[in-house]
Amino acid sequence: MSVNTSLVRTMIYPFSWLYGLGVGIRNALFQWGILKEQEFSLPVICIGNLTIGGTGKTPHTEYLIRLLNNYKLAVLSRGYGRKTRGFIQANTNSTALEIGDEPFQIHQKFPKITVAVDEKRAEGIFLLQKEVNPDVILLDDAYQHRYVKAGLNILLTDYNRLITRDSLLPAGRLREPVSQKNRAHLIVVTKCPASNFPANNPQECAEIRKELRLKSNQKLFFSTIKYREPKAVYTTAEISWQSISNDTPVLIIAGIANPTPLLQEVQKHCHKVQLMEFRDHHEFTDADIRHIQQQTKNLGKDALILTTEKDAARLKGLSLPQELKDKLYQVPIEVEIHSDNNEHFNDCIKNFVENFKSVCKEQK
Repeated sequence: MSVNTSLVRTMIYPFSWLYGLGVGIRNALFQWGILKEQEFSLPVICIGNLTIGGTGKTPHTEYLIRLLNNYKLAVLSRGYGRKTRGFIQANTNSTALEIGDEPFQIHQKFPKITVAVDEKRAEGIFLLQKEVNPDVILLDDAYQHRYVKAGLNILLTDYNRLITRDSLLPAGRLREPVSQKNRAHLIVVTKCPASNFPANNPQECAEIRKELRLKSNQKLFFSTIKYREPKAVYTTAEISWQSISNDTPVLIIAGIANPTPLLQEVQKHCHKVQLMEFRDHHEFTDADIRHIQQQTKNLGKDALILTTEKDAARLKGLSLPQELKDKLYQVPIEVEIHSDNNEHFNDCIKNFVENFKSVCKEQK
């Protein structure tokens, strides 16, 4: 029996209205000062979105980590999907189950910076100031956490599904009304097609700006995702895309919001590609591992297993058969801001940090 998608969405919209009413009341309480926003005496940068996942928050956070590598940095996250609560600072013994897959990924890639998790971000910042005293704090996915008033809000929206083309939960993927974009200082349209950057097309760029209805003080940027050479999950080995034969059977393991871009990237290099898709932040079970093992065997002894960095963070904490460990590679990704805006974007970030620190110094 076929399902009338339009009818289902129509039936769901009243629930979206109720959800929007609740979110609207909450935001009004912050606006009226009944619920308090906490400001801090150090630069706090929030990287977030209005939707449920899939806009590239973590790779954009990593971009800022590389950009601000001359400062003493701390990254604070909620630690979505972790089995713990409260404030935890990552260390050499941390696991994805303890701090969450995305913070664990950042900790693995940038071991010299401080990575911490706390569902109560304000308390987390106070503890970081007390224990680490960082120069800058990056808040990963905290746009809806209004109890912290970040000095700089960076809002991400997916090029393939702009926030203006979406609906509130549960009919769509929006966690807040589109009007809440007005709290952002910088807006980045992410996951733009590298071959056809909107910033290269003045007309499309103007149309997106008009559709988003940006305020005069808001700055618009465009970014794309670049896939790097696959890296072994359990060793330091790397392989180049060129070294993988077109006829090499490849199994993709993906528990992310949207695995389609990864699938398309791998298909550029390999013809025999199979996708095993899981929900975002999926906690892999023994049954999942057995299924992966069987699918790998079905593909043949030369099969290669590719996964995302986020999935690798979760898989690495499991007891995998050696035959899977030997075949398992992660595909790193990095963000690139459009070349015409790259320097301006970087300056916006660096100038914010320096200006904030300068004002704080004068007030002392």
